[in-house]
Parts: sequence; C-alpha cells; structure tokens
Amino acid sequence: MGKAYLSLGSNVLPERNLASALHALRQRFGTVAASPVYRTTAIGFDGPDFLNAAALIESDLDVHDLNDWLHALEDAHGRDRSGPRFGDRPLDIDIVFYDDLVIEGPGNLRLPRPELRHAFVLKPLVDIAPDFVDPGSGKALGELWAQSPERDVPMSVVVLTSPP
Repeated sequence: MGKAYLSLGSNVLPERNLASALHALRQRFGTVAASPVYRTTAIGFDGPDFLNAAALIESDLDVHDLNDWLHALEDAHGRDRSGPRFGDRPLDIDIVFYDDLVIEGPGNLRLPRPELRHAFVLKPLVDIAPDFVDPGSGKALGELWAQSPERDVPMSVVVLTSPP
C-alpha cells in the first residue's frame, strides 16, 4: 500500500464534480482524508473560478496504475484533453506525492508535482498533512506554506452542498 497525496480541482460544475470525485475515491480506496475546498481564480487563462481540494488515500495500485485510474475518473466526468493545456476543467486530479517517490514520466507524470508551488495545491495539502516532507525540497509542507510567496492569495472556503 502506498500513500498518495492528490490535488483536485474543477471549474465546470465544480461542487458537483468535486463531490462526485471524492465519493468515487472513497468507493475505490476506502477512507479518504480530504481538505477543505477552496475557491481560487483560474491561473494561466481567463475563466471561471476553480474549486480546489486535496485528498490523501492509501492505494493498492502502483503510481502508474493509480495515475491511469485517476485519468479514467477525469474522463468519466467529461475531461477533454484535446484543448489548450490551461483551460476549463470539469475535473482535474493530480498525484502530487506518492510516498517519497521522485519520478518523471511517462507522459505528464512528475512527482513531486511542480504545481506544488501554487497556493491552490499547497494550502489544501498543508491542511491534511502539514508534517509530510516534500522529497524534492526536504521541507515539511507546513514549512513550505510558511515560506510561500502565495501565502496571502485570497482563497475562500466553500462547503460542498452536493451529496457525497
């Protein structure tokens, strides 16, 4: 079993899609530690705000099979990868950490995820695992957040009203 630290985001029917994704994670992996959900502005393009969260699961899948499973979950929620890299997304789930693996590839799989530097990824992870040590920097997530230049980026908490 490996511990996977996930970043979840959506800006297309975000409440429904995030609630559905968390439900699917619980159905497949059992207990899921989930962060609060935060509203953040789109980065890299003009679009509706995103809702972002983090989740911690214990997975019986290796990192590559988990990545494939998560892509299938995104696809089931209407994810279209044919458009621009930065755009609207019904569901985006990335593995930020898998245990202490540091890998690059195949495809876009990179651990730790470079998006860790952004508040929309880091803050939710800090909420569920402040003492986890990033194998890339050797620093605990709480320490990375304390040093983050995005620490003051406005992020309001959103309560999901869709059924889990």
